[in-house]
Amino acid sequence: MRILIAALALPLGGCVAQTALNVASLPVKIASAGVDAAITTQAESDQKLGRRIRKQEECMGREQRKADRKRRDPDYSKCGG
Repeated sequence: MRILIAALALPLGGCVAQTALNVASLPVKIASAGVDAAITTQAESDQKLGRRIRKQEECMGREQRKADRKRRDPDYSKCGG
């Protein structure tokens, strides 16, 4: 009987230790996830700006083509700028 308990305790000891480690590191993981969600990196800002500029330039190109077809001046106010 003691051998059975010792045999079961060995694997369970590692499991308990791993669980304790997970519980101890959980607040750190939660805090770092919150910080990552709250902070915009410079690279993310640059990507967002590039995307906005690209969309505006696409809109201006479409407006220019429409204006050329209708033989009028383009109305760039429709493109947010």
